[in-house]
Amino acid sequence: MDNVNTTWWQRHRPGTRRLVQLYSALLYNAHLKGFIDGEIYVGKTKYACVPGFNCYSCPGAVGACPLGSIQNALASSGHQAGWYVLGIIALFGVILGRTICGWLCPLGLIQELLHKIPTPKIRKSRITRAISWLKYILLTVFVVAIPLWYGLRHNLPLPGFCKYICPAGTFEGAMGLLSNPANTAKFSMLGILFTRKFIIMLVIGLLCIFCYRSFCRFLCPLGAIYGFFNRFNVIGVKVDENRCNGCGSCVRSCGMDVRHVGDHECINCGKCMEVCAQKAISIKAGSFTLQAPEGGCAEDTEHSAQSRKSFARVFWGIALGVLCAALLWFNFLDPTVRKRSAPKPAPTPPATTAVVTQETEPEVETAEEPEEVSSVEEVPETVSFESDAPIGYEVGQQLADFTTPTFDGGEFRLADTRGKIVFINLWGTYCTPCVKELPDFEALYEQHPDEVAILAVHSSMTGEVEPQDFVKAKGWEDWMLPFALDDEDDDTIFTIVNGSTTLPQTIVLNRRGEVIYNRVGSVTPEMLDALYKQADASVPAAPVPAQTGP
Repeated sequence: MDNVNTTWWQRHRPGTRRLVQLYSALLYNAHLKGFIDGEIYVGKTKYACVPGFNCYSCPGAVGACPLGSIQNALASSGHQAGWYVLGIIALFGVILGRTICGWLCPLGLIQELLHKIPTPKIRKSRITRAISWLKYILLTVFVVAIPLWYGLRHNLPLPGFCKYICPAGTFEGAMGLLSNPANTAKFSMLGILFTRKFIIMLVIGLLCIFCYRSFCRFLCPLGAIYGFFNRFNVIGVKVDENRCNGCGSCVRSCGMDVRHVGDHECINCGKCMEVCAQKAISIKAGSFTLQAPEGGCAEDTEHSAQSRKSFARVFWGIALGVLCAALLWFNFLDPTVRKRSAPKPAPTPPATTAVVTQETEPEVETAEEPEEVSSVEEVPETVSFESDAPIGYEVGQQLADFTTPTFDGGEFRLADTRGKIVFINLWGTYCTPCVKELPDFEALYEQHPDEVAILAVHSSMTGEVEPQDFVKAKGWEDWMLPFALDDEDDDTIFTIVNGSTTLPQTIVLNRRGEVIYNRVGSVTPEMLDALYKQADASVPAAPVPAQTGP
C-alpha cells in the first residue's frame, strides 16, 4: 500500500515550476483578509506593479496589474507621462520576458489547471498559429488606442481592455468581491457590461479546457508585450546551438504556437528540456544554469548539479521568508489594514446645530414618494435642525461631524451645513463613472445654490495623476463644487461614511444631518433630483432671505 501511495505522489507531486506559480499567486494576493472582509487592499504597495497578470480589484491583491497600469498611464498621458509604468514593464521584459507568463502569472496557472480536465484536446496547427496574432490587435486597439483616445480627446480614464474584455478582472475582481456576503448590495450595480464580460470569461475558461492556455496564446496583450523581449531576456530557456541538431522535437512537444525555442510565443516553461536528446536546452540566468534536464546539461561539470541544489535551497529559504513576512504585514501589521480592522469609535455629535425661523406647516411624514410641503404664511414656527438620531453612516443615522481642507484653499465643515441638503460624492481620477457623473453634481449645485452643500472627496489612492492637477486640467477649479482629498493617516471621511473601495459612492443627508442614502454606484441627474426632493421632504425648506439693497 505504501508503495502505491509513493508511486501516486511521484506521479502527481508539483514540480518546481508549479510551486513557483503557486507561490507567485499567493504572494501577489497576500492580503488574505480581503477575501474575508470583501474589501480590496488600499495600502501604498498598490501603486507597484507585479510582473504577472493579476487583477488590481482582487480582494487579496497587494499590487497593481501591469496591463491595467499601462492603460491608466496612457489615459493620463495628457497630464503626465507614465515613465514609471513603462520603465517597470521594460525592466520586467529585459530580465524575464515571457518567462513571467510561464512561471509567474496566476492566470496562466488557472489556464493550465483547466486544461487538465480530461476532455478531447484541440491540437496546435497553422490555424492556431494564425489566431495567436490576435493578441497584438487587442494590444493595439484596447490597451493603446482606446485609453489614448479617451485620455487625450475626452480627458477620461478608460482602460479599454479591463473594461470590456479582461477575464481576470471578472473572475478575480468582480466575482472575488461579489462572492462575499458583505457585498450583496453591489449586485444592484451590475448591468449589461458585466453580463458581457461574464460571458467572455466563461467562453475563455471553456476554451482553455480544450485548448492549452487559450487566453495566453490568443488574447493576452501582456504576453504580447513581454514577447517583444524574448530575444534578449536575461532569464529564460536557452539553446546551445553547438549541440542542437535541428530535430524539431522541442517545437513538436510544445503546447504553445512556437516556431523555435525562445521566440515571441515561447513562455520559457522548460518542458522542451526533457525531450531534447542532445541536452542542448536549459533555463539560465545569464551564464548560470538555473534548471537543467534530468541527467544534467551537456556542459555540466561534476560540481554543477550540487551548485544548483545549493542555489535552490537558498532561493526557497529566502522566498519562504519573504512570503511569511508579506502575509504577516498585509494581514496584521500594515497600518492601513489595522485601521480598517479596528472598531470604529463613536464620534462626537456635531458641536453646533442651526435653528431657523420659517413660516411653514408642521413636518410631514413621508414614505417612498415624498409629498409636497406647502408653507402657510400665517403660522410662524421655529424649526430646529438638531437630530436625536445615533451617530453612524446607515440610513436614519446622523453622520458624524468632520472638517477637511478643500482644493481651493478653504475648508468644508459638516456641522456648518445644518439646514441644507448635503451630497457627499466619493470618487477617483482613475474611475471613469466617477469622472462622468461629477458634472451632474455641479449642475445640481448651480440649480439649488442656497439649499444644498456638496463635497467631492477623492480617495487617498491618487493613481497616476494627482487629483488637484486633474481638477485643474479638467477646468473644474472654478466650479461651485468643492473638492477634497481623503486623509490616509487619520480618521478619514471614507471611514466616517463607510466608504467603499469600489467607486463611485454617494451619501445624501437631510437638513438634520441624517443619512437618507448611502450606496455604491453611479447616479444620474434624475436620481440626484429625486434624492434632493426626498431629503427636502424630511424637513421643510427654509425660505430664501429677502434681498436687501438696490
